[in-house]
Amino acid sequence: MTDDRRDAVTEAGSRPVEIASSTDDERRELATLCARARDAAGDLPAALALADDVGSRLPPPGTGRTAHLWSALAGIAAADLTVARVLEPHLDALAILGQAGTPAEPGTWGVFAAEGPDEPLRATQSGESYVLDGRKHWCSLAGDLDHALVSARVGEERQLFAVDLHDPGLTPVAGTWVARGLAAVDSGPVDMVGVPARPVGRAGWYLDRPGFAWGAVGVAAVWFGGAVGVARRLVAASGSREPDQVALVHLGAVDARLHAARSVLAEAAAAIDAGALTGTTGWRAALRVRDVVAGAAEDVLRRAAHGMGPGPLATDEDHARRVADLELYLRQWHAERDQAGLGRMLLDDPATTW
Repeated sequence: MTDDRRDAVTEAGSRPVEIASSTDDERRELATLCARARDAAGDLPAALALADDVGSRLPPPGTGRTAHLWSALAGIAAADLTVARVLEPHLDALAILGQAGTPAEPGTWGVFAAEGPDEPLRATQSGESYVLDGRKHWCSLAGDLDHALVSARVGEERQLFAVDLHDPGLTPVAGTWVARGLAAVDSGPVDMVGVPARPVGRAGWYLDRPGFAWGAVGVAAVWFGGAVGVARRLVAASGSREPDQVALVHLGAVDARLHAARSVLAEAAAAIDAGALTGTTGWRAALRVRDVVAGAAEDVLRRAAHGMGPGPLATDEDHARRVADLELYLRQWHAERDQAGLGRMLLDDPATTW
Protein backbone atom coordinates (compact mmCIF):
# COMPACT_ATOMS: atom_id res chain seq x y z
CA MET A 1 0.00 0.00 0.00
CA THR A 2 1.32 3.48 -0.84
CA ASP A 3 1.99 6.03 1.91
CA ASP A 4 -0.93 8.17 0.71
CA ARG A 5 -3.28 5.20 0.79
CA ARG A 6 -1.99 4.14 4.23
CA ASP A 7 -2.60 7.69 5.52
CA ALA A 8 -6.13 7.59 4.13
CA VAL A 9 -6.84 4.30 5.87
CA THR A 10 -5.47 5.66 9.16
CA GLU A 11 -7.63 8.78 8.85
CA ALA A 12 -10.70 6.65 8.10
CA GLY A 13 -9.99 4.58 11.21
CA SER A 14 -10.24 7.71 13.34
CA ARG A 15 -13.58 8.85 11.92
CA PRO A 16 -16.62 8.59 14.21
CA VAL A 17 -19.33 6.02 13.61
CA GLU A 18 -22.82 7.33 14.27
CA ILE A 19 -25.56 4.84 15.18
CA ALA A 20 -28.09 7.70 15.02
CA SER A 21 -27.85 11.42 14.31
CA SER A 22 -25.61 13.33 16.71
CA THR A 23 -25.32 16.92 17.85
CA ASP A 24 -22.20 18.88 16.95
CA ASP A 25 -20.91 18.48 20.51
CA GLU A 26 -21.54 14.73 20.45
CA ARG A 27 -19.81 14.43 17.09
CA ARG A 28 -16.75 16.23 18.42
CA GLU A 29 -16.70 13.95 21.48
CA LEU A 30 -16.93 10.87 19.25
CA ALA A 31 -14.11 12.13 17.02
CA THR A 32 -11.89 12.69 20.05
CA LEU A 33 -12.62 9.21 21.40
CA CYS A 34 -11.86 7.59 18.04
CA ALA A 35 -8.57 9.46 17.76
CA ARG A 36 -7.59 8.43 21.28
CA ALA A 37 -8.50 4.81 20.51
CA ARG A 38 -6.32 4.95 17.41
CA ASP A 39 -3.43 6.28 19.49
CA ALA A 40 -3.91 3.49 22.05
CA ALA A 41 -3.96 0.70 19.45
CA GLY A 42 -1.58 -2.06 20.46
CA ASP A 43 -0.92 -0.44 23.86
CA LEU A 44 -2.86 -2.22 26.63
CA PRO A 45 -1.92 0.23 29.44
CA ALA A 46 -3.11 3.10 27.24
CA ALA A 47 -6.38 1.28 26.53
CA LEU A 48 -6.93 0.71 30.25
CA ALA A 49 -6.21 4.38 30.96
CA LEU A 50 -8.70 5.41 28.27
CA ALA A 51 -11.40 3.18 29.77
CA ASP A 52 -10.78 4.54 33.26
CA ASP A 53 -10.90 8.11 31.99
CA VAL A 54 -14.07 8.01 29.88
CA GLY A 55 -16.08 5.46 31.86
CA SER A 56 -17.79 8.01 34.06
CA ARG A 57 -18.46 10.41 31.17
CA LEU A 58 -20.21 8.15 28.69
CA PRO A 59 -23.92 7.63 29.42
CA PRO A 60 -25.22 4.22 30.53
CA PRO A 61 -27.92 2.60 28.37
CA GLY A 62 -31.52 3.50 29.03
CA THR A 63 -30.84 7.08 30.14
CA GLY A 64 -31.85 8.84 26.93
CA ARG A 65 -28.52 8.69 25.10
CA THR A 66 -28.11 5.01 24.32
CA ALA A 67 -27.35 5.69 20.65
CA HIS A 68 -24.49 8.00 21.66
CA LEU A 69 -23.05 5.32 23.94
CA TRP A 70 -23.20 2.73 21.16
CA SER A 71 -21.77 5.21 18.64
CA ALA A 72 -18.79 5.64 20.96
CA LEU A 73 -18.31 1.88 21.23
CA ALA A 74 -18.67 1.41 17.47
CA GLY A 75 -16.30 4.24 16.60
CA ILE A 76 -13.65 3.00 19.02
CA ALA A 77 -14.05 -0.54 17.62
CA ALA A 78 -13.59 0.77 14.08
CA ALA A 79 -10.32 2.33 15.24
CA ASP A 80 -9.10 -0.64 17.30
CA LEU A 81 -11.00 -3.68 18.57
CA THR A 82 -8.63 -4.37 21.44
CA VAL A 83 -9.32 -0.92 22.90
CA ALA A 84 -13.05 -1.54 22.45
CA ARG A 85 -12.72 -4.94 24.14
CA VAL A 86 -11.22 -3.22 27.18
CA LEU A 87 -13.79 -0.41 27.28
CA GLU A 88 -17.04 -2.33 26.67
CA PRO A 89 -17.02 -4.51 29.83
CA HIS A 90 -15.78 -1.56 31.92
CA LEU A 91 -18.81 0.46 30.83
CA ASP A 92 -21.09 -2.56 31.30
CA ALA A 93 -19.85 -3.03 34.87
CA LEU A 94 -20.47 0.63 35.69
CA ALA A 95 -23.99 0.39 34.23
CA ILE A 96 -24.72 -2.78 36.25
CA LEU A 97 -23.52 -1.15 39.47
CA GLY A 98 -25.65 1.89 38.70
CA GLN A 99 -28.73 -0.27 38.18
CA ALA A 100 -28.04 -2.02 41.48
CA GLY A 101 -27.57 1.28 43.31
CA THR A 102 -24.07 0.18 44.32
CA PRO A 103 -21.22 2.73 44.20
CA ALA A 104 -18.36 1.85 41.86
CA GLU A 105 -14.93 1.89 43.44
CA PRO A 106 -12.31 3.83 41.44
CA GLY A 107 -10.30 1.95 38.84
CA THR A 108 -10.92 -0.32 35.89
CA TRP A 109 -13.67 -2.95 35.89
CA GLY A 110 -14.51 -6.17 34.10
CA VAL A 111 -17.50 -8.52 34.03
CA PHE A 112 -16.78 -12.24 34.51
CA ALA A 113 -20.22 -13.80 34.14
CA ALA A 114 -19.78 -16.52 31.51
CA GLU A 115 -20.34 -20.11 32.55
CA GLY A 116 -17.50 -22.56 31.98
CA PRO A 117 -17.16 -26.34 32.11
CA ASP A 118 -16.87 -28.47 35.23
CA GLU A 119 -17.76 -27.32 38.75
CA PRO A 120 -18.95 -23.68 38.86
CA LEU A 121 -17.44 -21.00 41.05
CA ARG A 122 -19.11 -21.13 44.47
CA ALA A 123 -20.03 -18.32 46.87
CA THR A 124 -20.29 -19.08 50.58
CA GLN A 125 -21.68 -16.69 53.15
CA SER A 126 -19.14 -15.67 55.77
CA GLY A 127 -20.73 -13.44 58.41
CA GLU A 128 -22.39 -10.56 56.59
CA SER A 129 -20.31 -11.03 53.42
CA TYR A 130 -19.30 -13.86 51.05
CA VAL A 131 -16.17 -15.61 49.89
CA LEU A 132 -15.57 -17.18 46.48
CA ASP A 133 -13.88 -20.52 45.87
CA GLY A 134 -13.20 -22.40 42.66
CA ARG A 135 -12.28 -21.68 39.07
CA LYS A 136 -13.97 -19.01 36.95
CA HIS A 137 -13.55 -19.22 33.19
CA TRP A 138 -13.40 -16.41 30.62
CA CYS A 139 -11.93 -13.74 32.91
CA SER A 140 -10.70 -11.08 30.50
CA LEU A 141 -7.71 -9.06 31.77
CA ALA A 142 -8.02 -10.43 35.30
CA GLY A 143 -4.32 -9.74 35.81
CA ASP A 144 -4.60 -6.14 34.58
CA LEU A 145 -7.91 -4.76 35.91
CA ASP A 146 -8.64 -3.46 39.40
CA HIS A 147 -12.13 -4.90 39.98
CA ALA A 148 -14.65 -7.24 38.40
CA LEU A 149 -18.27 -8.23 38.72
CA VAL A 150 -18.18 -12.01 39.00
CA SER A 151 -21.10 -14.43 38.86
CA ALA A 152 -21.02 -17.42 41.22
CA ARG A 153 -23.40 -20.08 42.46
CA VAL A 154 -25.15 -19.65 45.79
CA GLY A 155 -26.74 -23.05 46.14
CA GLU A 156 -28.37 -23.58 42.72
CA GLU A 157 -28.85 -19.89 41.94
CA ARG A 158 -26.48 -17.48 40.22
CA GLN A 159 -25.59 -14.25 41.95
CA LEU A 160 -23.31 -11.36 41.07
CA PHE A 161 -20.47 -10.17 43.30
CA ALA A 162 -17.97 -7.31 43.25
CA VAL A 163 -14.40 -8.54 43.67
CA ASP A 164 -11.05 -6.82 44.20
CA LEU A 165 -8.80 -8.42 41.59
CA HIS A 166 -5.69 -7.59 43.64
CA ASP A 167 -6.76 -9.97 46.41
CA PRO A 168 -4.01 -12.56 47.09
CA GLY A 169 -6.53 -15.40 46.95
CA LEU A 170 -7.11 -14.77 43.25
CA THR A 171 -4.70 -16.24 40.68
CA PRO A 172 -5.03 -15.99 36.87
CA VAL A 173 -4.13 -19.33 35.29
CA ALA A 174 -1.08 -18.69 33.13
CA GLY A 175 -0.47 -20.12 29.68
CA THR A 176 -4.08 -20.76 28.71
CA TRP A 177 -4.72 -17.86 26.31
CA VAL A 178 -3.25 -18.77 22.91
CA ALA A 179 -5.64 -16.74 20.74
CA ARG A 180 -4.33 -14.93 17.65
CA GLY A 181 -7.25 -12.50 17.79
CA LEU A 182 -7.50 -10.15 20.77
CA ALA A 183 -4.11 -11.54 21.77
CA ALA A 184 -3.47 -8.76 24.30
CA VAL A 185 -6.79 -9.39 26.09
CA ASP A 186 -5.93 -12.52 28.06
CA SER A 187 -9.28 -14.12 28.85
CA GLY A 188 -8.16 -17.31 30.51
CA PRO A 189 -9.52 -18.77 33.76
CA VAL A 190 -8.92 -17.56 37.30
CA ASP A 191 -8.61 -19.67 40.45
CA MET A 192 -10.08 -18.23 43.66
CA VAL A 193 -9.52 -19.36 47.23
CA GLY A 194 -11.42 -17.53 49.95
CA VAL A 195 -11.71 -14.33 47.91
CA PRO A 196 -13.92 -11.74 49.67
CA ALA A 197 -16.92 -10.76 47.57
CA ARG A 198 -19.60 -8.09 47.93
CA PRO A 199 -23.05 -9.09 46.60
CA VAL A 200 -24.50 -6.92 43.84
CA GLY A 201 -28.24 -7.46 43.65
CA ARG A 202 -30.19 -10.48 44.86
CA ALA A 203 -29.71 -14.00 43.53
CA GLY A 204 -30.94 -14.13 39.92
CA TRP A 205 -31.03 -10.34 39.55
CA TYR A 206 -28.12 -10.14 37.10
CA LEU A 207 -30.01 -12.09 34.43
CA ASP A 208 -33.48 -10.72 35.24
CA ARG A 209 -32.69 -6.99 35.04
CA PRO A 210 -33.51 -5.10 31.80
CA GLY A 211 -29.86 -4.06 31.43
CA PHE A 212 -28.79 -7.64 30.69
CA ALA A 213 -30.39 -7.45 27.25
CA TRP A 214 -29.18 -3.87 26.77
CA GLY A 215 -25.59 -4.87 27.46
CA ALA A 216 -25.90 -7.73 24.99
CA VAL A 217 -26.84 -5.23 22.28
CA GLY A 218 -23.93 -3.01 23.32
CA VAL A 219 -21.58 -5.86 22.41
CA ALA A 220 -23.24 -5.96 18.97
CA ALA A 221 -22.43 -2.26 18.57
CA VAL A 222 -18.77 -3.20 18.98
CA TRP A 223 -19.09 -5.93 16.34
CA PHE A 224 -20.67 -3.36 14.05
CA GLY A 225 -17.77 -0.96 14.56
CA GLY A 226 -15.23 -3.70 13.91
CA ALA A 227 -17.01 -4.54 10.65
CA VAL A 228 -16.97 -0.85 9.69
CA GLY A 229 -13.19 -0.87 10.17
CA VAL A 230 -12.82 -3.88 7.84
CA ALA A 231 -15.18 -2.30 5.30
CA ARG A 232 -13.22 0.95 5.29
CA ARG A 233 -10.12 -1.01 4.30
CA LEU A 234 -12.08 -2.59 1.45
CA VAL A 235 -13.19 0.83 0.24
CA ALA A 236 -9.62 2.15 0.47
CA ALA A 237 -8.39 -0.77 -1.63
CA SER A 238 -10.64 0.34 -4.47
CA GLY A 239 -8.49 3.47 -4.80
CA SER A 240 -5.46 1.45 -5.89
CA ARG A 241 -7.16 0.49 -9.17
CA GLU A 242 -10.46 0.97 -10.93
CA PRO A 243 -12.84 -1.56 -9.32
CA ASP A 244 -14.31 -4.14 -11.69
CA GLN A 245 -17.88 -5.38 -11.53
CA VAL A 246 -17.07 -8.05 -8.94
CA ALA A 247 -15.42 -5.47 -6.66
CA LEU A 248 -18.45 -3.23 -7.01
CA VAL A 249 -20.73 -6.12 -6.05
CA HIS A 250 -18.74 -6.64 -2.84
CA LEU A 251 -18.78 -2.91 -2.04
CA GLY A 252 -22.51 -2.65 -2.64
CA ALA A 253 -23.32 -5.72 -0.55
CA VAL A 254 -21.13 -4.47 2.30
CA ASP A 255 -22.89 -1.10 2.22
CA ALA A 256 -26.31 -2.78 2.41
CA ARG A 257 -25.28 -5.12 5.25
CA LEU A 258 -23.83 -2.30 7.35
CA HIS A 259 -26.89 -0.14 6.71
CA ALA A 260 -29.12 -2.94 8.00
CA ALA A 261 -26.92 -3.43 11.07
CA ARG A 262 -26.87 0.27 11.86
CA SER A 263 -30.65 0.50 11.41
CA VAL A 264 -31.45 -2.25 13.91
CA LEU A 265 -29.01 -0.76 16.43
CA ALA A 266 -30.59 2.68 16.07
CA GLU A 267 -34.08 1.24 16.46
CA ALA A 268 -33.05 -0.70 19.57
CA ALA A 269 -31.40 2.35 21.13
CA ALA A 270 -34.54 4.42 20.65
CA ALA A 271 -36.75 1.64 22.05
CA ILE A 272 -34.53 1.23 25.13
CA ASP A 273 -34.66 4.95 25.86
CA ALA A 274 -38.44 4.84 25.44
CA GLY A 275 -38.67 2.09 28.09
CA ALA A 276 -39.94 -0.47 25.59
CA LEU A 277 -37.27 -3.20 25.74
CA THR A 278 -37.72 -4.95 29.06
CA GLY A 279 -38.45 -8.54 30.06
CA THR A 280 -38.97 -11.10 27.32
CA THR A 281 -39.48 -8.33 24.76
CA GLY A 282 -36.06 -6.91 25.54
CA TRP A 283 -34.27 -10.25 25.26
CA ARG A 284 -36.09 -11.10 22.03
CA ALA A 285 -34.99 -7.76 20.59
CA ALA A 286 -31.42 -8.34 21.73
CA LEU A 287 -31.27 -11.74 20.02
CA ARG A 288 -32.66 -10.24 16.82
CA VAL A 289 -30.21 -7.33 16.79
CA ARG A 290 -27.22 -9.54 17.58
CA ASP A 291 -28.22 -11.92 14.78
CA VAL A 292 -28.50 -9.13 12.19
CA VAL A 293 -25.26 -7.43 13.26
CA ALA A 294 -23.22 -10.62 13.60
CA GLY A 295 -24.45 -11.84 10.21
CA ALA A 296 -23.51 -8.51 8.65
CA ALA A 297 -20.06 -8.59 10.25
CA GLU A 298 -19.39 -12.14 9.06
CA ASP A 299 -20.46 -11.17 5.54
CA VAL A 300 -18.19 -8.11 5.60
CA LEU A 301 -15.24 -10.32 6.64
CA ARG A 302 -16.00 -12.77 3.83
CA ARG A 303 -16.45 -10.13 1.16
CA ALA A 304 -13.33 -8.23 2.23
CA ALA A 305 -11.33 -11.46 1.91
CA HIS A 306 -12.82 -12.19 -1.50
CA GLY A 307 -12.47 -8.63 -2.72
CA MET A 308 -8.89 -7.97 -1.60
CA GLY A 309 -7.33 -11.42 -1.63
CA PRO A 310 -4.46 -12.43 0.66
CA GLY A 311 -2.36 -9.27 0.31
CA PRO A 312 -3.74 -7.16 3.19
CA LEU A 313 -3.96 -10.19 5.48
CA ALA A 314 -0.28 -10.91 4.85
CA THR A 315 1.22 -7.41 4.72
CA ASP A 316 -1.09 -4.93 6.47
CA GLU A 317 -0.62 -5.24 10.25
CA ASP A 318 -3.70 -3.20 11.21
CA HIS A 319 -6.01 -5.06 8.85
CA ALA A 320 -4.70 -8.52 9.72
CA ARG A 321 -5.08 -7.80 13.43
CA ARG A 322 -8.56 -6.32 12.99
CA VAL A 323 -9.76 -9.37 11.06
CA ALA A 324 -8.37 -11.78 13.67
CA ASP A 325 -9.82 -9.68 16.50
CA LEU A 326 -13.27 -9.47 14.93
CA GLU A 327 -13.45 -13.17 14.06
CA LEU A 328 -12.82 -14.08 17.71
CA TYR A 329 -15.02 -11.30 19.11
CA LEU A 330 -17.95 -12.53 17.02
CA ARG A 331 -17.84 -15.87 18.78
CA GLN A 332 -19.53 -14.18 21.72
CA TRP A 333 -22.58 -14.58 19.49
CA HIS A 334 -24.00 -18.06 20.04
CA ALA A 335 -24.97 -18.33 16.37
CA GLU A 336 -27.41 -21.16 15.66
CA ARG A 337 -28.13 -21.63 19.38
CA ASP A 338 -29.36 -18.04 19.63
CA GLN A 339 -31.35 -18.52 16.45
CA ALA A 340 -32.95 -21.59 18.02
CA GLY A 341 -33.82 -19.43 21.03
CA LEU A 342 -35.56 -16.97 18.74
CA GLY A 343 -37.38 -19.82 17.06
CA ARG A 344 -38.64 -21.08 20.43
CA MET A 345 -39.86 -17.57 21.31
CA LEU A 346 -41.72 -17.41 18.01
CA LEU A 347 -43.54 -20.68 18.67
CA ASP A 348 -44.31 -19.78 22.27
CA ASP A 349 -45.52 -16.28 21.37
CA PRO A 350 -46.33 -15.94 17.65
CA ALA A 351 -47.18 -12.23 17.91
CA THR A 352 -44.61 -10.46 15.76
CA THR A 353 -44.37 -7.42 13.50
CA TRP A 354 -43.96 -9.62 10.45
